[in-house]
Amino acid sequence: MRTTLGQDVASIAAGLGNDQIHVWRLRYERAWRREPLCALLGIYLGLPAGDIALVDGKHGRPELAEPWNGLLQFNWSHSGDTALVALARRVAPGVDIERLRPRARAMQLADRFFHPEETAALASLDATEREQAFLQLWTGKEAVLKAMGRGIAFGLDRLRLAVAPAAPQVIWLDGDDPAQWQLHPLQVDSSHVASLAWRGPAQAIACWTLADSG
Repeated sequence: MRTTLGQDVASIAAGLGNDQIHVWRLRYERAWRREPLCALLGIYLGLPAGDIALVDGKHGRPELAEPWNGLLQFNWSHSGDTALVALARRVAPGVDIERLRPRARAMQLADRFFHPEETAALASLDATEREQAFLQLWTGKEAVLKAMGRGIAFGLDRLRLAVAPAAPQVIWLDGDDPAQWQLHPLQVDSSHVASLAWRGPAQAIACWTLADSG
C-alpha cells in the first residue's frame, strides 16, 4: 500500500511514536464494511488483514482485541465515499468527518441537542459561516464522545465546545476536566469538515491520503 505521493505505508506505520497520531484519508464504499480499516490496522501491527480481530466496547466503539489493544489505539469515521482513520500508541483518538452541505434544520438540531451557549453563538453568525461552524461543532462533539468510548446517546448537551471562528476547545465536559482534552480540526478538502480529539497530552498530528489499490 502507498500514499497518493508514492510513500510506502508500512514505512510510515513503523514510525508511529508514542507522542504522535497518524490520520489517514481513504476512499470508502459502504459495501467494503471494515475491510479497508483492517487492512490499515494490519500494516501497523504487522499482521495480515484477515488476522485483525475487532471487538465492540461497552458503548459500541470498535477496538482491537487483546493483546493488540495494548499496542495500538484507533478510531474511524466515514461520510459518503471518504473515510478517516486515526491511530495512536498512548492515547485513544476520536475522529469524525461529515460532508459539507446546506442543512436547513441546523438551528433546530442545535436548539434540541446542543448546549444553549453553543446555540446562541451559532445564531449570531451569518448563514454561510453558520453551516461550517455547525459542522465543526458537530464533528468536534462526535470526536470527543468517540474518544471517550461513548456515542451521542451520552448527550451532546453534556459538553460545551468553542464555536468558530473561535479556536476549537473543550470548554466544559460533564464529569471530566476539560483541560485534559485536545481538540483539533482536520483539513480534509473543501467538501468535508472533520475533527480529531483525545484525552491526554499534546500529540504531533501527521496526515496522509491512501492511494486507491486499483
